[in-house]
Amino acid sequence: MKKIPKIALLVETSREFGRSFLYGVARYSRTHGPWIFYRETGGLERSIPKIKNWGADAVMTRTLKHSEQLQSLGIPIIYIIHREIADSPYPTVVTDSENIAKMAAEHFIDRGFQNFAFCGFDSMSWSVQRGRFFAHFVQKLGLKVDCYKQPASRHLRRWENEQVLLAEWLKELPKPVAVMACNDDRGQHIIEACKMVNIKIPEEVAVLGVDNDVLVCDLSEPPLSSMALNTEKAGYDAAELLDKLMHGETMAGQKILVEPTHIVTRRSTDILSIQDPDVAAALRFIRDNCRNQITVENVVDALTISRRVLEKRFRKLLNRSVLEEIRKARTDAAARMLVETEMSVSQIAEKLGYTETAHLSRYFHKEKGISPIAFRKRIRPK
Repeated sequence: MKKIPKIALLVETSREFGRSFLYGVARYSRTHGPWIFYRETGGLERSIPKIKNWGADAVMTRTLKHSEQLQSLGIPIIYIIHREIADSPYPTVVTDSENIAKMAAEHFIDRGFQNFAFCGFDSMSWSVQRGRFFAHFVQKLGLKVDCYKQPASRHLRRWENEQVLLAEWLKELPKPVAVMACNDDRGQHIIEACKMVNIKIPEEVAVLGVDNDVLVCDLSEPPLSSMALNTEKAGYDAAELLDKLMHGETMAGQKILVEPTHIVTRRSTDILSIQDPDVAAALRFIRDNCRNQITVENVVDALTISRRVLEKRFRKLLNRSVLEEIRKARTDAAARMLVETEMSVSQIAEKLGYTETAHLSRYFHKEKGISPIAFRKRIRPK
């Protein structure tokens, strides 16, 4: 009788990242298993003897704590820790901080913001990395990013104390301001701190989180906009790699990347921070009608200014033409449908009013640098 692999999962389930990752692992097991899972909800220190006695064949873990003890078991290990381990053969699951920050910057820039800020956890390397990349992308446009610095004292970092400091920082920021939070928990902190000092969201402070943890986002008031990641696919890919390692493939520092897929816009960023009322109205018209086959003429007809004036203002404020904005909005709509529905590319093209699927594919590739089919494969489990 074929031996069923035993996999120890030292992954928390209290947040969307861990839950979604484990969904991917479970999907792989259902397709290529079965596997038997051991999931420890207590501390890692007490779980290692249990894992050894249980006879685990492999481990997935979210922490580097007690690594030597885990590695002494002599079984494949995959670390889900957001970053690579220098000079180590152990595979890692890492988040794509650069593209996470880039998508966040673009989300705010598309809404016309000129003031930017970042708030994270200074002791978390992945948070610091996201903040640096966010500043990099914004500064490339000649704009400044204010980064929140946590107090050095652990006492002051307790939320009941830090929320006062965070509220004071938010009060001092130039308004309106776009704030990227390192994750959804931090985004909720920002929203709560704004309430303390009567800062309006999103009119004065727009807030974007990362992970799209629906519970955390919906517990926020107003609900928190957040960036979704392809964490489930990463879980599936990690399980696939673990299967290969258990069948003899050498651990050689393999890396699995968790990438951003799209932004789920809720009320915390649902605003256009553009002073020009005509450009703002044009953007609203384009976004409200992006699933229709609209033209530049349609946009101009909805306003009271000439095409020449509108194009000039678009170039000045957004650095792109009206047609480029239409194509971007329609491509973004297609991307959301690729992520959120089971519709085929041809069905999406028809839904968006394209006369041929090839037209959608061409515009999509030009905007995203990847075909619609490849985009869907990149963000979804196999």
